[in-house]
Amino acid sequence: MGKIDTLDKKILSIIMRNARIASKDVAVECGVSRAAIHQRIQRMIDLNVITGSGYTVNPKVLGYATCTYIGVNLERGAMYRDVVPELEKIPEIVECHYTTGPYTMLIKLFARDNEHLMDLLNNRIQNIPGVTGTETLISLDHSIHREIPVHLDED
Repeated sequence: MGKIDTLDKKILSIIMRNARIASKDVAVECGVSRAAIHQRIQRMIDLNVITGSGYTVNPKVLGYATCTYIGVNLERGAMYRDVVPELEKIPEIVECHYTTGPYTMLIKLFARDNEHLMDLLNNRIQNIPGVTGTETLISLDHSIHREIPVHLDED
């Protein structure tokens, strides 16, 4: 990955707080031109420093009241590559991680309610070839959601 400098870090810290901020406002805060901001942001996208953009939607408003983390065990860890495409077919799954520890994988999903969750577990996830077991952890509250901090004093 290419090196990012103090200006890049300052830009990141601003746009991470408010992705909808106008480039001219970022430019004013950084003391550079709007064109420089556009060029810097595009460069950070090209370097995979910035990997996405968009809006954060509240799943509850869309009818998904149950946030769940599911530890998944596989017959063999190497089956991860085969299981992930099957999990991708389940739109309620929003994250999937290949992990160390008691589970081969940890997934995060949203269900409408417990009945929907049970259907996803019993009829979808546990029927994927290679899945030998699951452990379900229902989130009762979501307290912290943030990006990793950008330290401006490091170069």
